[in-house]
Amino acid sequence: MAQSKETQKLIANNKKAFHDYFIDETYEAGVALHGTEVKSMRMGKCSIKESFIRIENGEVFVYGMHVSPYEKGNIFNKDPLRVKKLLMHRHEINRLAGKIAEKGYTLVPLQVYFKNGKVKAEIGLARGKKLYDKRRDIAKKDYRRETEREFKVKNL
Repeated sequence: MAQSKETQKLIANNKKAFHDYFIDETYEAGVALHGTEVKSMRMGKCSIKESFIRIENGEVFVYGMHVSPYEKGNIFNKDPLRVKKLLMHRHEINRLAGKIAEKGYTLVPLQVYFKNGKVKAEIGLARGKKLYDKRRDIAKKDYRRETEREFKVKNL
């Protein structure tokens, strides 16, 4: 039996989520899309910066995920900000619903990508960061950048 290689092509990334939240767990979910939306995503026209995820009636939906209209799509184009359904297993949805019921947890989309020709979304179970946590992360990043710069200068 031949081994199949999984190919992944990143469409959109949500760097802001890592700045604003502690990501505890990540899940992979399929995204239910229409034809012109998939064509638009193949061209990289997708944004998840301001998007969020809700669980309603045992189904998972992503709000605010902007997929630009396909140029050659004319009447078949859908609303760029329409609510999109995420496809997950029932036991994963039930587990996430239980976690969200706890205080301080939310679901955020981390990235959208193609995996073997299908659009997938990586979603994270996240806790909000306080302002002092964000400052600590920025200080760590600055310190790391400074040490790398000094290391580079010494090795020249």
